[in-house]
Formats: sequence, C-alpha cells, structure tokens
Amino acid sequence: MAAKLYIPNRGDIVYLDFDPTKGHEQRGHRPAFVISPLAYNKKTYLALFVLITTQQKGYPFEVPLTPGLKTQGVILADQIKCLDWKARRVHFVEKAHNAILEEVQAKIEPLLL
Repeated sequence: MAAKLYIPNRGDIVYLDFDPTKGHEQRGHRPAFVISPLAYNKKTYLALFVLITTQQKGYPFEVPLTPGLKTQGVILADQIKCLDWKARRVHFVEKAHNAILEEVQAKIEPLLL
C-alpha cells in the first residue's frame, strides 16, 4: 500500500530543498514555514514558503519560533518563495502555533500593499 501523500498546509513547518539558488538567497535542504492554503497547494502542487534560519540578527522581518517546537530559529517573513513542493520532496516537521502564523502574515502585509 502506498504511503499517503503529504500536502503542505498554511502554518506547517516543513523541510525541503531550496537549491538551486543565486546570490544572497538561502540555500540547501532547510526548514521553511508554509503560508499558502491547502486548497491552493493541493490543486497546483505549488506552495508559498518563507525560510527559517538559526541565525537571528534582529532583522525587522524575523518572527521567532516559540519554545517547545522541535524547530528552532526565526522565520524570515520577507523571504517568500513559490516552489513545487512535490518536486522538492517536502516533508512535514510540525505545526506552528496560530500566533506565529498571525505574526508572519502581519509582517508580510506591508510588503504586498
């Protein structure tokens, strides 16, 4: 029996491969935070991700991950990527608290409007 296909959902923390990259872009197999909804991700096999790093620098677009999560570091809310999650072999790590999602959305909004 085939394993059930994981489909990323808004608020999930996942691992996936960000290569290839150019310049100052974050690269490699790394954690990311999903910001697009399940319906979009399922239909298109694409998803919007923001990167997670352990290098906290006090940057205004950083959103710290709360203690108690397996994943440590900060979400870089301005580092938005639309990627083919199936081709990049995404895998689920954990679900973040709603407060984290709300803070990420609040930091992204001024970039888009």
